[in-house]
Amino acid sequence: MKKPASCTHNALRYLPVLGALLLIGAANAQDAGSCPQLPVDSTLAWEHRGTGDADFCRALRADGTEAFGMYISPKPSFEPKRGNSKETTQIGGQPVTWYSSEIAGSETLVARETLLPLRDGRTAHIWVQAPSQEALNATLGETQNLRFGPASADTQVAGQ
Repeated sequence: MKKPASCTHNALRYLPVLGALLLIGAANAQDAGSCPQLPVDSTLAWEHRGTGDADFCRALRADGTEAFGMYISPKPSFEPKRGNSKETTQIGGQPVTWYSSEIAGSETLVARETLLPLRDGRTAHIWVQAPSQEALNATLGETQNLRFGPASADTQVAGQ
């Protein structure tokens, strides 16, 4: 049975809108905005949301769970307390101090957060949550090879 011409015309009218939505979705999946580059051998992928001069980035494992996250902005809301300092590591060659934090409603998670000043004048507030100290140490190790700024040969653009 042949569809009336008016139905086909109405459906075609929405094709440009659907195409644009598909392109936006594909761009968001491939464009990690200002999220740092992951090492080439990383199994993580970025989930990115950007607003104005800030970026929200979540490094996701293949099963969709968060390995770590960060909020990159001109003025971070996190203020470290010296008494909560726990570990000192490096991220992208810069030394950082990780501070303990508590997760409301969870006594089993081990959590850390840090601030990393960036070359563009913004600051990355980075957090890690893990079920054990061993898992936390492994995830902190993953953050050490993040690269902020232009991509280089030994990094990948998130999601690609």
